[in-house]
Amino acid sequence: MAVWDNPDVGLLYEINGLAKDAPTWTDRLMEWVGEYGIAVGLVLVGIWAWWGVSRRRASRDEAVAGFAGLLWAPLAAVIALVVNIPIRGFVERPRPFLDHKSVEPLIDGKTDYSFVSDHATLTMAIAVGIFMVNRKFGLVAILLAVAEGFCRVYMGVHYPTDVVGGLALGTAVALLLAPAAMWVLTPAVRAASGRVSWLNSLVWAGPAAARAEGVADRTAGSGPAAASGVTPPQGPGPRGPRDRDLAA
Repeated sequence: MAVWDNPDVGLLYEINGLAKDAPTWTDRLMEWVGEYGIAVGLVLVGIWAWWGVSRRRASRDEAVAGFAGLLWAPLAAVIALVVNIPIRGFVERPRPFLDHKSVEPLIDGKTDYSFVSDHATLTMAIAVGIFMVNRKFGLVAILLAVAEGFCRVYMGVHYPTDVVGGLALGTAVALLLAPAAMWVLTPAVRAASGRVSWLNSLVWAGPAAARAEGVADRTAGSGPAAASGVTPPQGPGPRGPRDRDLAA
């Protein structure tokens, strides 16, 4: 363990040592960011990504798949945290400030085991889930997850390898279970949004798109096709194909 811990502890001292030289307000800010701030930031990035998915996707099927992917992000985080429970119990690594008295934690009450970092696991699982839906928003989320890991070491509550393990665990769960999750979530979102109007508004562009579709349907008979005597194709029954899809 000494060979493994030496570089780990050395980097811990370097990063946590920054807190000793920083003003008190900086430590308080890092404490808040590491405990709550980055989690709030990820929620905002997720909302931003949802806005892009629901307003800019070319078709409802694409919007449904994107919305299902965004649902998978927090679910992946919960599953990753559950997976981490037996890992922590098996490794039983104490918090760094318990074994190294020169490490000064910025927050009290951390008495559970250190490996793997829950915060790093949770934030990276959410970030990877967002990345699979939208790369631009996902890159922002991944940067926030990495910053979360730095904050945990700066605060003196985790070793660097605790953070690396958490980032790896969150990534693995989000990626490996994504196919099965999407296989379940995509049809579930499609069915639910077809039956619940407010959910359909969340999934795909809301009332604005519905109004746009209605205008397009009403004006379909007055366009060039109508002028040439060609009747636009209609779905069976009183509703068109798009309406049937919304109700599916």
